[in-house]
Amino acid sequence: MLSHLSIFFMHKKSMAVGTAFFIMGFLFGNWATLIPFVKSHYQIDDAELGLILLSLPLGAMFFNPLSPMLIHRFGLQKMTVNGMFFISIAYMIPLCYDDIYLVPAGLILIGITITLLNIAANTLAAALEKTEQISIMSTCHGLFSLGLMIGSLMRSVTLLFNISEKNHMFFIGFCGISASIIVLKTIIGIKTVNESITDKKEKFKLILPHGALLTMIIISICINVTEGSMADWASLYMKEIVQTNPYFIGWGIFGYSAFMAIGRFFGDGIIPVYGRNNILKYGATLSFVGLLTVIIFPFTWTSILGFAFVGLGVSCGSPILYAAAANYPGIPKSGGLALMNTFAMTGFLAGPVIIGFISENTSLPVAFGFVAALAVLWFIKSIKVIL
Repeated sequence: MLSHLSIFFMHKKSMAVGTAFFIMGFLFGNWATLIPFVKSHYQIDDAELGLILLSLPLGAMFFNPLSPMLIHRFGLQKMTVNGMFFISIAYMIPLCYDDIYLVPAGLILIGITITLLNIAANTLAAALEKTEQISIMSTCHGLFSLGLMIGSLMRSVTLLFNISEKNHMFFIGFCGISASIIVLKTIIGIKTVNESITDKKEKFKLILPHGALLTMIIISICINVTEGSMADWASLYMKEIVQTNPYFIGWGIFGYSAFMAIGRFFGDGIIPVYGRNNILKYGATLSFVGLLTVIIFPFTWTSILGFAFVGLGVSCGSPILYAAAANYPGIPKSGGLALMNTFAMTGFLAGPVIIGFISENTSLPVAFGFVAALAVLWFIKSIKVIL
């Protein structure tokens, strides 16, 4: 079950594409640990924080229909590389100056770059699987989780050196740019993938999802609401509900992202063995158990364990659904991924906003209970769809 990993890490093109996923997770993980700082620094409540966080999905949703057009116009390689550079710069903006209005403005730009890079990188991974006859989608998503895990710990490191939040994000952005430069030539040099993906005869068109595709999208929304909620609110939960030591504030998202990465690195090996539907059902069960653990036992180590269960539960969901969308009959690869990405990003980025409003009117544990209910819906829908 691990032979696919040795193939992946010895395959230069796969590693280059995987770097794009790693950068997305690494940058987001660093930003997520600074969300409590934004709330306390500007003295805003959960609802106001939710409105600010809404800026990111607004930027993503605005740019999502344009991404496939740019991919067809300029090619996957250029859009992937440009996305890596621009997202690294965009993450520097929200905290570059002590002005609350720069936070939503920067998040809008982050949303735009996320949706461009996400569609381009996933389409490139799907194309590479086909042209090179290898399985890399789950492992690429595993690198996103690994980046998220490492990013969630970076603030603990920079705190030891008394580095400010602004300088922290400038340093992180510089790391993203450096990684982009390292893999630039390899990604640009993937000639055959460009030919297979950007076929001029393929036209992107918007379709209304129905049948199996609609069920896949519902599952995707449930999974991505869970992912987004954990990424944006785990640190705040550790700070305000668990009331843990400041050093452990980022450890909730660390446990979540670490086990998500483990699940995804094993994913390309276990999905063919146990089947896509079973993996989705097991994932829903683990997420539900993990969320109940976090809610019922709000202590440092039990919460970290609960977040870890949730991470393992959601780990293979997105790789399964993105791969299925890329190969859905009658839709071009980039079109299918763009459609799935529209709803997935809506769940991932708008979900935390919903959590903010529920938390403001009730409590954060109640809001997490709402996410647990989505795991039940996710389980039921996984029984009905054949993947």
